[in-house]
Amino acid sequence: MSALLEVTDVRTWFPVADGAFRNGTQTVKAVDGVSFTMRAGEALGLAGESGCGKTTLGRTIVRLTEPTGGRVKLDGLDVTALEGEGLRKSRAQFQMIFQDPQASLNPRMTVLETLVEALQAHRAVPAAELRGRVLKLLEQVGLSESALDQYPHQFSGGQRQRIAIARALAVEPKLIVADEPVSALDVSIRAQILTLLNELRARLGLSLIFIGHDLAVLRGVCDRIAVMYLGRIVELGPARDVVDRPLHPYTQALISAVPVPDPERERSRQRIVLEGDPPSPLSPPSGCSFHPRCAKKSERCVSEVPPLVERDGRSVACHVV
Repeated sequence: MSALLEVTDVRTWFPVADGAFRNGTQTVKAVDGVSFTMRAGEALGLAGESGCGKTTLGRTIVRLTEPTGGRVKLDGLDVTALEGEGLRKSRAQFQMIFQDPQASLNPRMTVLETLVEALQAHRAVPAAELRGRVLKLLEQVGLSESALDQYPHQFSGGQRQRIAIARALAVEPKLIVADEPVSALDVSIRAQILTLLNELRARLGLSLIFIGHDLAVLRGVCDRIAVMYLGRIVELGPARDVVDRPLHPYTQALISAVPVPDPERERSRQRIVLEGDPPSPLSPPSGCSFHPRCAKKSERCVSEVPPLVERDGRSVACHVV
């Protein structure tokens, strides 16, 4: 099966002023040479600590953030080469769901106005059919007709996220990028939204990039997981394999930090405690960017950047695995 999404050597760098009284600039390499493919209908998780570049990568894929280099192709269309009207028309093929629906929804627009605006942005929908289309969208996300004339502040956080999902679905996209869509919600509501996303993906044949830091959540909703560290993918593979049998030392540390509901297992298992904080993206270390915090590092790790190579059915960027 041919790939729906092809991300090739994508780089997203940001210039930063080098001090208040100097004219020089430094560069933050938020995404630094990321490549992967996705098939139609697949769910890919992007995981890692805050600042690893996963949100920037998601925003770059949908062209909310401009790439510095590389290529993003969606169903054969080079998204990175589009400009102006061509880019605007292509947005019907990819949409984004943001972490905070309170901030992403217009507080002055009712649900009806919000969804009608989304429908009319990319679809020539006759006025007589708009209300019916909106009702169908609400039904898909589990909301009733009574929501039509209400404003975002009149809903709970979970309901607002359902509205944001309906807005993303309005243009019938092939790909949705969901940026930590449940992290701001109560635990009980998270399960409902995750179930909804899984059902919609199966029913509509959507492809989903799910950005998150909770690997237990990603294991449940994604087919594959890509673990990022300082702008690069360090491990990529089937979700269950990555979580149950992590290969990269960084992935192993992330998994060891996930709480276990069984108190006996929690007390007996060995945690991996990383030393220090992640390096600054303004001055990344030489070689493997993880080596200053890695207990398994070798001399090669200090001087040579490990390539992402396939091992045991997944891809890992590590010299010592």
